[in-house]
Amino acid sequence: MVGVTLALVAATSCAKASPEQQIVRDAAAALGGVQLAGNGRVIVLDGTGRNFNLGQDLRPGLAEQTFTVTAFSRAVDLDAPRMKTTLTRTPNFSYFMGPQAQTQVQGVDGEVAYNVGASGTASRAALSVAAERRAERFHQPLVLLHAALADGARLHSATVAAGERGVVVETAVGPVTLVVGADARPVRIESAGANANLGDVRLVTTFYNYQDAVGLHLPTHIATAVDDFTTAEYDVTYRAGAADAVAAPDAVKASAVPAAPAVNVTVTEVAPGVWFLAGQSHHSAVVAFKDHLVLFEAPQSEARALAVIAKARELRPGVPLTQLVMTHHHFDHSAGLRAAIAEGLTVITHQGNEAFVREIAARPFTRQPDALATAPKPLVVETVGDTRTLSDGTRSLVLYHLAGNPHTDTLLMGYLPKERLLIEADAFSPEGGGYHPYALNLVEHIERLKLAVDRIVPLHGAMTTMRELRAAARPAS
Repeated sequence: MVGVTLALVAATSCAKASPEQQIVRDAAAALGGVQLAGNGRVIVLDGTGRNFNLGQDLRPGLAEQTFTVTAFSRAVDLDAPRMKTTLTRTPNFSYFMGPQAQTQVQGVDGEVAYNVGASGTASRAALSVAAERRAERFHQPLVLLHAALADGARLHSATVAAGERGVVVETAVGPVTLVVGADARPVRIESAGANANLGDVRLVTTFYNYQDAVGLHLPTHIATAVDDFTTAEYDVTYRAGAADAVAAPDAVKASAVPAAPAVNVTVTEVAPGVWFLAGQSHHSAVVAFKDHLVLFEAPQSEARALAVIAKARELRPGVPLTQLVMTHHHFDHSAGLRAAIAEGLTVITHQGNEAFVREIAARPFTRQPDALATAPKPLVVETVGDTRTLSDGTRSLVLYHLAGNPHTDTLLMGYLPKERLLIEADAFSPEGGGYHPYALNLVEHIERLKLAVDRIVPLHGAMTTMRELRAAARPAS
């Protein structure tokens, strides 16, 4: 291990400090000094823990689905904006990607963010991803204290709870708040963030169980959260690391910033007045009635939702698009919800999703204003219990709740009796072939309801049949 020695920054013993500077100096002293000297200025956190499933659990707001993290390692450069995280996690629930362990390798080196795939090949990520990871780096106490103790550091007072002291540090990524307890040790670090689904969010890292490590006094239990939702918990140890542990691969540095993927919406009329809008990983469907159109799903992103809505309006010129069926709350399927509201669509969803829809519609989006923030519209939401039929006398679209589905408790599917078509999301995704963990639940509902289904319009994958669904519902022996 690289030798690590300590020295308090000279400023901690010199000029009289402001109240904000004193908070920083006291925190530095409580950690044993934060200026590392010797052969390197990289510190590595190793440990185990668990991840939570933000926006993807069985019900909105639930935090029951977890991944066991059997290996976690994060190398952090204390001075330069570089960090690399490697973790291996295994789902503790019925996961669409299967029960096997997954290894993730993610890094940032200045403006260069990168991910390393299963093959070992690193690819560059978007500039926005690099900005998020640079901001995450300041949620390490040593990194934030280094910035706060630097010459010319700008510090402001922060409002905190009784028994705490807080200071806002103006960093290269914006203001970050350090909160310390009565013993001056960091209790948590907070910063403002933006989430595509949640809008303005508060990012919080909380620190527990301080112990001596690498000559310092550091937290060995760390928890991260988005607003009040815990996203990860780790028990860690510390060691000194080398600079090459955080550097981006040369090939990645030399590569171009990836362009944002173009939105591609393809249209297939699967029955008169029923269209399958595909083109990427998440699909939608449109059903025409006498005097209006119904959109089934606005997924993936605001950009895709707006493109799908625009395409839907081209299908029957002069016939308004008035309703959106949101199959479930999962973030990848509700990412276009606010865009649909901004376009004036009434939202139809399971009753268990109503509070979620209202919360998402009301959340502030000031840091990254979206369509609804730019052009506010009132929310109109209608709910479905076990079933609801939309009909104009010539065509019916029957919505059913898929109770007991292992993917989510609030999942809806649509059935067109005349066309013998089923529209569903995530209950069966045929693109991978073979056994599908949620397919049996779908088969059981179809049989219980005595639905005559010839074709299935999946909102992942290609059009499929009942035969393929039944085959996918049978696990291999």
